[in-house]
Amino acid sequence: MSHTENHDAPEFTRRFVNLADERLGAEAIFATDDFFADKQRMLQSGDAIFYPDRYDDNGKWMDGWESRRKRVEGHDYCVVRLATSGRIHGVDIDTSHFTGNFPPAGSLEGCYCPAGDPGDDATWTEIVAPMGLGASAHHYADVTSDAIYTHVRLHIYPDGGVARLRVYGRPNRDWTDMAARGEQVDLASMINGGVVVGWSDSHYGNPNAILSPGRGVNMGDGWETRRRREPGNEWLIIELGNPGEIEKIIVDTCHFKGNYPDRVSIQGAYVDGEKDKSLTARSMFWSTILPESKMQADHIHEFDASALTISGPVTHLRVNSIPDGGISRLRILGKPTSK
Repeated sequence: MSHTENHDAPEFTRRFVNLADERLGAEAIFATDDFFADKQRMLQSGDAIFYPDRYDDNGKWMDGWESRRKRVEGHDYCVVRLATSGRIHGVDIDTSHFTGNFPPAGSLEGCYCPAGDPGDDATWTEIVAPMGLGASAHHYADVTSDAIYTHVRLHIYPDGGVARLRVYGRPNRDWTDMAARGEQVDLASMINGGVVVGWSDSHYGNPNAILSPGRGVNMGDGWETRRRREPGNEWLIIELGNPGEIEKIIVDTCHFKGNYPDRVSIQGAYVDGEKDKSLTARSMFWSTILPESKMQADHIHEFDASALTISGPVTHLRVNSIPDGGISRLRILGKPTSK
């Protein structure tokens, strides 16, 4: 489930949640053709893998969605139900490992259909105009529409294969209503818009995995750093889906047995306005929310209000992994506040 960090990727890949991630519940509900490779593979969390010698009954096994060679007019498309409705900020059409079978062009449409899946009479709006696609590469596009969408439709011209479709956006949540009802929610959860915006090291996995639903499936499904050989500690910074007052913190070291942190502490702040590049430097001086706490192997650590030093609502957290190691999941339970 690891996802390799791409330093050339646009900022939207780091600031927003992939709404087309199958582990959040996204589903490919229709494709004109997925003869060579199942459409659902295109929504997997991890980077696409190439197996040189793997074949199935229909031909070469490919990690992604692949249609057969089109011998008639028209083109192929695939409809994806997003994990949750949201405002889309950018997309990545990834053709990794598709070298002689990638589509020469692709485009993306969005649809708002909260009552169910779109029918033949649904209104689709183009959000990414037709763009050229190349062999085995990421193809990024900004989305400027302010509309909320529940589904997207990927068009490929005329046929071919796409390894991954990633649709980065902000989940649509009625935070005002939740705040009014005083509900306790996971403010850091991916599905609520939580995102990891910075980290010291991610040698063994994508830091955003710690905000995924459920428990980790294995040791690769979490945030694990290299072995630190110098003073200090590893850290990451989380932007919560909405400002909130924290009531409980859960740190899960599931599967980390010989490589869990010795201790974990958490700091927080209410960051108003622009989230600039000084965020990392400023985070060193944020208020302590969870003092240094000993960790155990493969264990769920729960810290209720009595263990926390809370001082009002926060928007950002700095999680310190002391000195290094792996954390599978982090839950930040609290009540959302008005922005």
